[in-house]
Amino acid sequence: MALGSRCGAIRACRRVLERAFSLHKVHSVKDMENTLQLVRNIIPPLSSTKHKGQDGRIGVVGGCQEYTGAPYFAAISALKVGADLSHVFCASAAAPVIKAYSPELIVHPVLDSPNAVHEVEKWLPRLHALVVGPGLGRDDALLRNVQGILEASKARDIPVVIDADGLWLVAQQPALIQGYQKAVLTPNHMEFSRLYDAVLRGPVDSDDRHGSVLRLSRALGNVTVVQKGERDILSNGQQVLVCSQEGSSRRCGGQGDLLSGSLGVLVHWALLAGPEKTNGSSPLLVAAFGACSLTRQCNHQAFQKHGRSTTTSDMIAEVGAAFSKLFET
Repeated sequence: MALGSRCGAIRACRRVLERAFSLHKVHSVKDMENTLQLVRNIIPPLSSTKHKGQDGRIGVVGGCQEYTGAPYFAAISALKVGADLSHVFCASAAAPVIKAYSPELIVHPVLDSPNAVHEVEKWLPRLHALVVGPGLGRDDALLRNVQGILEASKARDIPVVIDADGLWLVAQQPALIQGYQKAVLTPNHMEFSRLYDAVLRGPVDSDDRHGSVLRLSRALGNVTVVQKGERDILSNGQQVLVCSQEGSSRRCGGQGDLLSGSLGVLVHWALLAGPEKTNGSSPLLVAAFGACSLTRQCNHQAFQKHGRSTTTSDMIAEVGAAFSKLFET
């Protein structure tokens, strides 16, 4: 082939590849925007006629002597996103510390008491969603109490978001949430591998993240699963969504707590709005996509200001502006 013809063929091939990439990119951006619009549809408007508690009363179950930051991050994120009241049910040693972090939170030092399940169960009729796991730790007594709290929550049909050591408990006892379709699991890479092996008795196919998340969700009875990562993969066993909202390369501890706390609020709003507001898509999937997008946007905005020194506290300070940019413009 002559040099001129070869160069022409290379240019033509490059144009085809560039066009294919461009079309894929446009399609991805369009999909993201369409799903973000569904999130906007479920957000209740602010109104002076509403009473306190109407836009969400969220409970966070977690917090022990070693881990007090995680339940605080989850509970304060729920408030920042728009919940009216945020409760923390924690071990007695964690309560004074969490109270010192914020006067806005309602803190119950009951999680390590002999009658912990009863103490939390008294509050369940007042709560719209539970976030289970932030700062929980792996103490056997605490885990047994959380098991009872999960059973009581399921009996009342309360949505639950399970993260951190709540996922450790589920990996030990998958039957706890088997078939409970008002549960959302939010594992990171290691937590996902542990869950997958516990439920499907085999290793994750690292080359097929979409399929792996889909299979785990189906095996759990169509429980919604959010695998956090470079891109967040979400599935309810029927549909797979990918959240690739721009974040940053900073991976400080606590980001998952911001995600789980905001997700607790969005799950309540999505179920209240119903599938007619989500265009037939799963309300829990739409809520999860919204929480993933918001967490990433907070990360991006905080990183623009603080760079390598970014912490989750910096991200939480961005919740209002990030929420407005994604969902109110």
